[in-house]
Order: sequence, then structure tokens, then C-alpha cells
Amino acid sequence: MNPPLLLTVDDSSLQRRALADLFAGYDCRVLQAENGAEGLAMIRQHHPDLVLLDCDMPVLDGIGLLRALRADPAIRGTSVIMVTANNAAATLAAVARLGVRDFVPKPHDGPALVAKVARWIRLVPRAGDGQAAGVP
Repeated sequence: MNPPLLLTVDDSSLQRRALADLFAGYDCRVLQAENGAEGLAMIRQHHPDLVLLDCDMPVLDGIGLLRALRADPAIRGTSVIMVTANNAAATLAAVARLGVRDFVPKPHDGPALVAKVARWIRLVPRAGDGQAAGVP
């Protein structure tokens, strides 16, 4: 069985790196995309188990990516957690209608985000990695 595949989609390289580092202690693979268009292409190509998606990005924003995702029968079932500083009521309503699994405000709390991700995919600490011990 292959380890779960996460895709982070965020225009901030620092945010993408922080998310990748957060899950480095778990037996999973993490891909990164810097905008919604790149993220959508990676979803179509790699079929990740879960997408961690920012909202406000150039080229194609998170809501645009979600609309395209839900319109494509081949990938519409992809699980998405929004990780964004955009917590406007209209944004929250839009992403809820588009079926996001959860919403995590930035700056994110690492252990809380890991716990939310663990609700949707199996996160197993890497053998011999004390960093992830005790976290779901």
C-alpha cells in the first residue's frame, strides 16, 4: 500500500515549505503547487488523497480551483482542506458549498492541522521519528 499523497497549493513558498515540514515526520508524500492552475494540473496527474488549499493566489485562486475540481468527474471526489487567511463570510460560504472537508485559518496551528488531516487520511509517524510521536 502506497503512503498517502498530500498536495499543498499556496502562492507562498514559505507556507508550502512549512506544510511540507509539518508532515515530514509522517509516512506520506507531499507535492507542492504555487497557484491554482498548477494545483489543478497536479490533481489531475497525481490524484492526491488530500489537498491543502490556499484561497487567495494569482493565476487561479482557491475557489476557482474548487469549482474546476468539482466540475470534473475524474477528480470531483478529491478531499480538500482550506488553509487560508481569508476568513470572510462570503469565502467560508463559497468553500462550504463547494464541499471542502475543513477550514484552517492562517497562521495555522501545526498540531491542530495535523489532527484535521488525520481525520481524512491515515497518518503514521515515520519509524524512529520522535518528532511525530504522540500525534495522531
